[in-house]
Amino acid sequence: MHHDKTVIRIEAHCWLDWWANQVTLFASAEAAVTFAISATGWTATGRLTNDEDREGFAFLCDLDAVFSLRFDDDTTITVNVESLTNHGQFTLTEYT
Repeated sequence: MHHDKTVIRIEAHCWLDWWANQVTLFASAEAAVTFAISATGWTATGRLTNDEDREGFAFLCDLDAVFSLRFDDDTTITVNVESLTNHGQFTLTEYT
């Protein structure tokens, strides 16, 4: 049996938006995200691009780590932010 192990890597400039409710955007943090996409799904790692965002971002992650990941073309995907480091690096998983 042949298994396709092709992985596509995409780097993107994004924003992680934290919504208080359906109409109130509470905060937004700029991020550089790298996606690894394969036949079995995707993984994503990233880092905040603005050091001043770290403290507030960590606070929001502690409250609720569900963010809307927004791309340059305004498309979004709902994600969980995981493994946030003191240096502003993180891992993303799709919110289900």
